[in-house]
Amino acid sequence: MPSPENASTSASASKSPEPEENVAESAPKAPVTFKSLGLIEPLLDALDSLKFTTPTEIQSESLPHALEGRDIIGVAATGSGKTAAFALPILQKLWDEPKGLFACVLAPTRELAYQIAQQFEALGASMGARCATIVGGMDLPTQAIALAKRPHVVVATPGRLLQHLEETKGFSLRTLKFLVLDEADRLLDMDFGPAIDKILKLIPRERTTYLFSATMTSKVAKLQRASLVNPVRVEVTGKYQTVSTLLQHYLLVPLKDKVVLLVYLANSMAQNSIIIFTRTVRDARLLAIILRTLGFPAVPLHGQLSQSQRLGALGKFKGGGRNILVATDVASRGLDIPSVDVVINYDIPTHSKDYIHRVGRTARAGRAGKAVTLVTQYDVELLQRIEKVVGKKMDAWPTDDEEVALLKERVHEAERLAINEIKDQDSKAQGSGGRGKRRRETGGGADDRDRDDDVVEAGMPSMKKKSRR
Repeated sequence: MPSPENASTSASASKSPEPEENVAESAPKAPVTFKSLGLIEPLLDALDSLKFTTPTEIQSESLPHALEGRDIIGVAATGSGKTAAFALPILQKLWDEPKGLFACVLAPTRELAYQIAQQFEALGASMGARCATIVGGMDLPTQAIALAKRPHVVVATPGRLLQHLEETKGFSLRTLKFLVLDEADRLLDMDFGPAIDKILKLIPRERTTYLFSATMTSKVAKLQRASLVNPVRVEVTGKYQTVSTLLQHYLLVPLKDKVVLLVYLANSMAQNSIIIFTRTVRDARLLAIILRTLGFPAVPLHGQLSQSQRLGALGKFKGGGRNILVATDVASRGLDIPSVDVVINYDIPTHSKDYIHRVGRTARAGRAGKAVTLVTQYDVELLQRIEKVVGKKMDAWPTDDEEVALLKERVHEAERLAINEIKDQDSKAQGSGGRGKRRRETGGGADDRDRDDDVVEAGMPSMKKKSRR
């Protein structure tokens, strides 16, 4: 197996046809520090306490332009420090002009919104920066009270923010100075385009706008033309790229033995922190129960869990209470869980850029990591497409046939038990009216705007249930 130093990176940066100024291809500069970039003392102290010693490439390239007040388009690989790249200039300006509802950050998923808010609060702790997280799945009146207190920064998903702008009395963003669109390509993939268009009409034209994304698509380019003025483009990666410290493997499996091989992988890497990605909610639930039945400390994360359950699952995994997270693509975007050693793709992603984001959960901030993708006889073409996009041939993951054969009977028995358990859970939920309760708790149809990645990935349209007489 090659060492992390020998693992090659993917294709180099491609030039963009956009007319904006391009600063990505400048000559290599001398090493920079946060102080030399012009940050104020309170921010330098916060960075020091968080052990952020050296700016990442996206930070050192974008901060000088951001501190000059320019609009920024930032294209960088996931895990490259994009959040601090837009949080630091906003907090520096807030120090000069302290006022409520100063900045708004739009994120595609609820978990990412909470994470961005945590980073703002950590970096702005010594300044007394106040942050509100406005996402679906939470109580509307409680959020309205939080907005009435005029926090400095609002981090939101577009659907729920628009709902407050249209329905919450006394709330507006007329004094907004900064707008950030984070993971912009995913925001548009999830059909948030109409909501974003409405939000842009309800906020001041005189503002500074930052647009950050790991991939640059034609939709993002269109949004950039509509929302940014004379932007500086900072591109520190190619269109699609994985980091050099990531070792990428595939494992050819017959479809009927897919679960057995997954358990084999989990068993052979039992001491590691692992995220297993599935395409559907059903598979995430099923695999989590199978692994727990077999004695693995696994926890599921998907869009059918309530918001508090999702945050609880994430907290257990981050805290080390569980070392296997079985997740849909809800967890593939932006979440910074530093201790992830291995990413396993139980279902190969149908879109190559989703593969980039999934494997980006490991090998973050210069650390080494592994990614293993299970490939059935029906997935070979998808694997070849991904290899072409990332510009790297994956290595086959070695297996011990005898050990796999010994696992089969136990795994199939665990799978039968798990299927029965899911049936029992679903019948109890229907019998107790659990689904209706959850719909009332989350605010009903308005939250359909704040859709989860796994619903989109599984191709499931949101359907309104017909009432029974």
